Amino acid sequence: MYAAWYDRRGAAADVLQVGQLSDPTPGPGEVRVRVSVSGINPGDTKKRSDWMGAPMPYPRVIPHSDGAGVIDQVGDGVHKDLLGRRVWVYGAQSYRAGGTAAQYTVVPADQAVPLPDAVSDEVGACLGIPGITAHRAVFADGGVTGQSMLVHGVLGAVSSMAAQLAHRAGARVIGTVRRCTDLTALQGLQSSRWLDAVVALDGDDPAAAVRDVAPDGVDRVVEVSFSDNADLDVAVMRNGAVIAAFATREARPAFPFWPMLFENTTIRLLGSDDFPAAAKQEAAADLTRAAADADLVIPFAQPLPLERIAHAHDQVDAGSRSRTLLAIPN
Repeated sequence: MYAAWYDRRGAAADVLQVGQLSDPTPGPGEVRVRVSVSGINPGDTKKRSDWMGAPMPYPRVIPHSDGAGVIDQVGDGVHKDLLGRRVWVYGAQSYRAGGTAAQYTVVPADQAVPLPDAVSDEVGACLGIPGITAHRAVFADGGVTGQSMLVHGVLGAVSSMAAQLAHRAGARVIGTVRRCTDLTALQGLQSSRWLDAVVALDGDDPAAAVRDVAPDGVDRVVEVSFSDNADLDVAVMRNGAVIAAFATREARPAFPFWPMLFENTTIRLLGSDDFPAAAKQEAAADLTRAAADADLVIPFAQPLPLERIAHAHDQVDAGSRSRTLLAIPN
C-alpha cells in the first residue's frame, strides 16, 4: 500500500517518508478501511515532533487517528455485511501503529462508524478527535438543556464543535475569541446559528460582557487555555460550575484555588485517547446524527495529496483555522 510514516521523531520535513508498505490485515473483531481522506490534528503532529520527550511507541508509525473511507476487509467475528460500507474512523493511531495516512488502516469494528450518504468523506474525516473531545467536554457531566455555557476559542476545531453540540442540546452558548479582530472570522461560519453571544478576550472587560449574557453565572466552561483563562472563568461561574479543559498554554498552570473552592468548582481534564469506550461510542453516534442533520459547520481546506504530508503537518502547527486533510489515492 501507499503510505506515509516516520521511524523517528522530529521536524515534519526531516522524518516523514512516503512510499510503499505491506498491506495490513484485520485481526479478530477488526475491520480494514480503504482510506479516502485522512484528517490531521495537533495531537498527531505533537506525537511526531516528540513534544513531551517520550520514546517512540512503535518502531514505525503511520500517523493520524481520524479518517474516512470504505470497509474492504473484515476479521473473524465481524459480520460480512459491513463490507463496502462507507465509514468514518477514530482512534486509528491511538495505542496503535497504523493510522490513516495510508491507503489502508485497520481498527476495531466499533471505531469504524457508518457514514450517512448526506455526509461527505471530508466531513467524516474531521469528526474524530475534535468531535469526540468536544462531545465529552459538553456532556461528561450530564445534560446541558437550559444551562449557560462559556466556550473558549470558538474558532478552533474542538471548541467550535462543542459550541454547536451544546446549542443543539438546548444550552445558551457564549463563545470567546482571543482578539476583537477575530470577530469577523466568525461571520462566514454562520456562527449566529449556535452562539448567543461572542466575547473578545482583549476587550475592555470580558468578564462583564459574559455576565451581561449570563447574569447568574455560567454552569459550564469549555476551556482551551486553562492557564490563561482561570481568573476569568472563576469570575463568571456560578456555584458548582464545571470547567472542562482540553488544553493549556502553560504546562504547570496556576489557578485561583480558594475562589474556585468557595464556588465548589469541578475541574475536568480531558485526554481524548483515554475516554471510556462507551463515551466514545455515544459521542460517535451523536456526531454522526448532527452531521447528517447539517447541524455541524466544519471549515476544511481542499485536501492535499499524501505526498505533501510534511507541508500539511506544518500547516497544522502554524494554527490553521480550517481543518487540514490529506487525499489518499486509491
